[in-house]
Amino acid sequence: MGSTQTEDTEKLVSGLDIQEERQRALLLILVRSEDTPQTTGNRAQELEALVDTMGPIAVHTEHIPLRKVHSATMIGSGKVEQLKALIEAKEPDLIVFDCPISPRVQRNLETMLSICVIDRDEVILQIFADRAATKEAVLQVELARLEYSLPRLTRRWTSLGRQHGGVKGTRGEGEKQLELDRRQIQEKIVSLKAQLEKVVQQRNTQRNQRMNTNIPTGAIVGYTNSGKSSLLNALTNAGVLAENKLFATLDPTTRKVNLPGGEEILLSDTVGFVSDLPHHLVQAFKSTLEEARFADFLIIVCDASHPNMLASYTTTVEVLEELGCTEKPAIVLANKMDMVTDSFAVSRLKSLYPVVIETSIKEGTGIEALLDQIAKTLGELYPTATYFLPNSRHDLVAHIHRHGQVEFIDYQGEGILVKTRIQPRFQGPLREFRKS
Repeated sequence: MGSTQTEDTEKLVSGLDIQEERQRALLLILVRSEDTPQTTGNRAQELEALVDTMGPIAVHTEHIPLRKVHSATMIGSGKVEQLKALIEAKEPDLIVFDCPISPRVQRNLETMLSICVIDRDEVILQIFADRAATKEAVLQVELARLEYSLPRLTRRWTSLGRQHGGVKGTRGEGEKQLELDRRQIQEKIVSLKAQLEKVVQQRNTQRNQRMNTNIPTGAIVGYTNSGKSSLLNALTNAGVLAENKLFATLDPTTRKVNLPGGEEILLSDTVGFVSDLPHHLVQAFKSTLEEARFADFLIIVCDASHPNMLASYTTTVEVLEELGCTEKPAIVLANKMDMVTDSFAVSRLKSLYPVVIETSIKEGTGIEALLDQIAKTLGELYPTATYFLPNSRHDLVAHIHRHGQVEFIDYQGEGILVKTRIQPRFQGPLREFRKS
């Protein structure tokens, strides 16, 4: 028994590999009184896409009206009996809820139904674990998974017949093992946080170096699978993985882009957003998402083929609000216009935002319009200014070359005339020499 328990503990620490062990999934959509058929339908489609990305095949989607939340099972004993019949008919390997469920509900349902029960959060965690590539992403995902697993430890040991009581020597083998597991995971969480802090410091150093250059920075943000990585590839030949799946890439990639007028910018791809992203994942990927917070401008990519594009856009804006990015200049991109499903939604998006560029990255349309709009946005953000510097202030000329983009420079007898675009945070030493 001891060796089996050790193996189980190692599996728990490394994460359950649902994709290999579970092949057929029964999806449960809980329908509340305020839900509309469209919202529940969209949730069902998204859950099916998430499960498909994780690996298993959705064999059936069941909509369950939820008039009252039952503390033991969430759905009530009557619905549990209906699920037993459904399990017998469909023969799934696991059940997936479209909303978070408590560890208690999870344990109870697994006992009553004799089948693995997971929720949407666990699906997303599994996808993130499969997609993580860089050291930072691997650490972030592992930390999130362990924090998710910690309150669910007893789920692993319910069959070991633990004895209760606090007197020394009265605890059963399962309870001792549970304590060891909890301590082991807590120690690993502390270790991961320390490792992650070092990696985040390295990322901050790299970001600060970019911010001290004369190159403006932009961040590509948007709902998952909207075409962010494809856009970066189209603009830069970055070679970023771009698949028709959710969360195809987790790690931010930064590349140089040349604008039509010859100006250079840096563009960063970011992890995709999704509605109701688990809070611990938002926290874990905060440093990755901060690429958007420190950018000079944003490109918000919307999927025009998404059945509920406006809701996806709203989710993106909500995450940006949480990051404190809503005051930044933004260009909205309505991508996949070759597959648009709701022209009214695109028109509505245009009425909400002053600048919306219609593109089909797959077809290569709209890219030139986007580049022109980026140049225009930067022109408004950092307008060209002219300075007349004393001949003795070559240090200021060096400052401009280091932090700005020079359009014209003329060494005249009485001074140095410079026409440049320079970011406001670097204009301080130059202000007294600016020509009106």
